[in-house]
Amino acid sequence: MAPPEPPAGGRGDRARYAQLLDHAGRTTVGLRAAPGASAARLWGSGVLIAPGWVLTCAHVLAAGDGRRRETGPDGVFGVAFGGRVSPARLVYDMSRPDPAAGPAAPRADLALVRLLEGEAEHPCAWLSDQPATLLEDAYIFRGHEQPAPDRTGERVVRDSAGGSGADGEAGPRGAPAAGPVDPFIAVRFGARDARGLQFGSDVRVTPGASGGPLLDCDRGEVVGIVKGRHQHDHVGLAVPVTALRGLGPEHLAPGAEGLGPDPYHALMGLHDRWHWAGQDLGRAGAGPTWFDAQHAIMAGRGRLWGVQERLQALDLLARLPAPRDPLVVETAVGEVLERGERPGAWSLRTWRDGHGALYQGSDPYTELRAFVHYLRIVAQLTADEVREVPGEQAAAVREEAVRLAEFVQAKAVVLQPQDRRRIGPVRRRPRSVLVEFEPLFYGEGGHELYNWSVSEGYGQGQWLRVDVQESAGGVPFEQAREQVLRRLGGRLLRADGDAGPGARVRLEVAVPEGRWHTAVGQWEVAASTRRTARLRPVGPGRAVILRDQGRREQVDPAWLRRWQGITAAAELRALRVPPPTAAGARPGAGSAEAVWRLLETADDRALPALCHTVADGVGRDAVGVALDTGFPAGLWPARGHGQERECDASCEEFHRGVRELLQGSGGVARLPELVRQLRAKAAEAAEEGAHWARDLVLLYDDPEDPIPQLFTDRPQTSPR
Repeated sequence: MAPPEPPAGGRGDRARYAQLLDHAGRTTVGLRAAPGASAARLWGSGVLIAPGWVLTCAHVLAAGDGRRRETGPDGVFGVAFGGRVSPARLVYDMSRPDPAAGPAAPRADLALVRLLEGEAEHPCAWLSDQPATLLEDAYIFRGHEQPAPDRTGERVVRDSAGGSGADGEAGPRGAPAAGPVDPFIAVRFGARDARGLQFGSDVRVTPGASGGPLLDCDRGEVVGIVKGRHQHDHVGLAVPVTALRGLGPEHLAPGAEGLGPDPYHALMGLHDRWHWAGQDLGRAGAGPTWFDAQHAIMAGRGRLWGVQERLQALDLLARLPAPRDPLVVETAVGEVLERGERPGAWSLRTWRDGHGALYQGSDPYTELRAFVHYLRIVAQLTADEVREVPGEQAAAVREEAVRLAEFVQAKAVVLQPQDRRRIGPVRRRPRSVLVEFEPLFYGEGGHELYNWSVSEGYGQGQWLRVDVQESAGGVPFEQAREQVLRRLGGRLLRADGDAGPGARVRLEVAVPEGRWHTAVGQWEVAASTRRTARLRPVGPGRAVILRDQGRREQVDPAWLRRWQGITAAAELRALRVPPPTAAGARPGAGSAEAVWRLLETADDRALPALCHTVADGVGRDAVGVALDTGFPAGLWPARGHGQERECDASCEEFHRGVRELLQGSGGVARLPELVRQLRAKAAEAAEEGAHWARDLVLLYDDPEDPIPQLFTDRPQTSPR
């Protein structure tokens, strides 16, 4: 029998499709009894989709009366391909009802089978990342019943009657073809409806075809898995491969070893990484790949986002963790396509699914812009998720996010400048809002004048300027503070919303020397975005820290060393500064030198605590010395006492409270939240024991997250 011709009136070119059909044929398998079993009839077909994994229909593994097929020990059966039969076992059955979902929950006639040996020795088909709608040039495939040697001239083409499925026993008939498995039916038409993909052909679907792939030649992709055939005509039904998105742990077969808590993400990651690795030009015995075949059929279409771009992008996406919530994927796609509704009628679960939703039939330039924008969002969202997470695993995720961002940057160079600006900056998940006061000079009457700015922070020195007041003359500090407070409430609420449900971002305030006594925790900001919103203190509701505005240009080695030491300490020790004077000594005598010695020789667990005012005098000098000797954190009251009086009982209460705070802190990273809790207790009249913390100031200066350069003409990242 001669090779099948493309459907009449289609755009197909048999010569252009030859390589693709050969790849699809070699990835089609036959499912049958275990190796060595006497009964070797074909149960049905399947397709190799990832190293060691076969996708088929769940009903293929059931006999005609609905009972499970007879298998060997531990449920082993055979998968025939490449002239051999390999042992295999059912791992996932998507037709199994989920007890938690109820009887009305949708089920897919799909199953995943794992090969028990030789998983690295077979090719894999390419599964589409986008839903199929209309099919013009397509073929369905069927596995061999016997693991026959590769005999030029054998072809499997059967026409049979009866039966509502595409399974059954059949033998070879016909003549020459190129390989042990070849397309046996050309699809004349195909379309999707509520039941799945319906297709028609010039002959009936051959028994044993269930579980085999439905190949869309126009896109060069497997878009469905053959499910069954009509009894009396030439119409068949296929399950769309996008139905795999419903795969979950609840489909794991009893006693099987699965792919973890998110099997769909893991499976498609294996699939995409395998195909990208297959493009390694230096590998031994390299031959034509599935994507070489796709290049051949798509040449001349003028695509800017072609096979190579898709292949590399999906490999990079496969190396990222699954999105924390599928809604994140839909939101990203909606943002790219500039529409608020869901991207389509098909659910999106992974970054790969979002990629597939962007094929909108647009012109090549618009399509390229959409993919670049989407990948930029994914890279940023992924980096933000692990920005503050310690450990090697999080570091590896950050590295993969950087690789994706670099890929995006390389692809964006062909976009128009206005489009490059449009896709960045991407909306991100801030972790803090930073207010900076920059001193300019002294005006009339000796008043220092300031400019100010507000930035959103994303960790590791990455900031985005969102508000600024810059003028040649500046304004007095009190006026600058009032300008900030009028806008800060709304800015914090917007940042909370971007950070995620229930989030409260940290407020950071950078002030110069002489303003270290600023009671930021007692600032009052609008509690909502209403025009007449009530004012509430900011400190009890969110972490608030003070930063030194003078630490900006370079990270001082002593600062970094102290930070690394104190962050490694499991418990902190309060270091009273300045040290108490000896009995009978004049207050402050020799204090400057004593403070230097005390701070220079302090161990890594020490955290300075001052009860003196830091606005001037001894307290201000002590904080300056602490910063010069590298201390990244410290505690003091906004209204400490001056040097005109000695410490009293209130000072002892303050230092006792600080010692208790640090002893149970569990490390410096928890201090901002612990101080917030103290402020919240102090704000309640019933918590008399915490009243000493009402105006508590926490200096918390992270050299690994330095504040940005001021008053540039564009958003920026601080130098490291």
